[in-house]
Amino acid sequence: MSKLWTGCVAGLLLAGQAGAVDLFNGKDFTGWELQTTPAAPLESVFTMLPGGVVASTGKPAGFLATTASYRNYKLHVEWRWSGKPGNGGVLLHISPGPMDRVWPLSLQVQTKNGSVGDLLPMADYSFAEPPTSAAGAVPIIKAHMVADSELPAGEWNSADIVSRDGTVEVTINGVVQNKVTKATPSSGRIGFQLESAPYELRRVTLTQLD
Repeated sequence: MSKLWTGCVAGLLLAGQAGAVDLFNGKDFTGWELQTTPAAPLESVFTMLPGGVVASTGKPAGFLATTASYRNYKLHVEWRWSGKPGNGGVLLHISPGPMDRVWPLSLQVQTKNGSVGDLLPMADYSFAEPPTSAAGAVPIIKAHMVADSELPAGEWNSADIVSRDGTVEVTINGVVQNKVTKATPSSGRIGFQLESAPYELRRVTLTQLD
């Protein structure tokens, strides 16, 4: 059995494990809020589809975020590109601070095609490990650590993210791709970036850790 297939199976098990809570209720967007430039109604950007799938137009630029904040959790996310693969990301620990309507203080787990698993500290976000991007490069990133494990365009990918007391570990399709420590802030809201490319989400579940 391939590592990627094993990872997909592991993702399905995580999504159904005891204690996991679906962050989308499958009916509406209660518990979520949209922040974009220019401002747009949430229902014009995100749509609930049958089977628990959430579709996004990918624009205008901004992000969808939970209204609740979380600390110490396992987050499982499945996504795929519904059109041409492009740029996007899962936002962790969205917090008040230097920000505009597009780039909140947060840690972005990149789902950008070709860069899945890269970590991008946004605004004043920080962690202990040095970035791997070239000196002076914008944005600053810590690139994924091993060979790319993203699946072909149109297939469902899975991200399993464990955040505990400032340590964040990212697994993409069963392959550990990144890890940082002393992440600050270590708690906050969870969200999804909008960067022009349409995508779909499903099985977005969170398990609170002790």
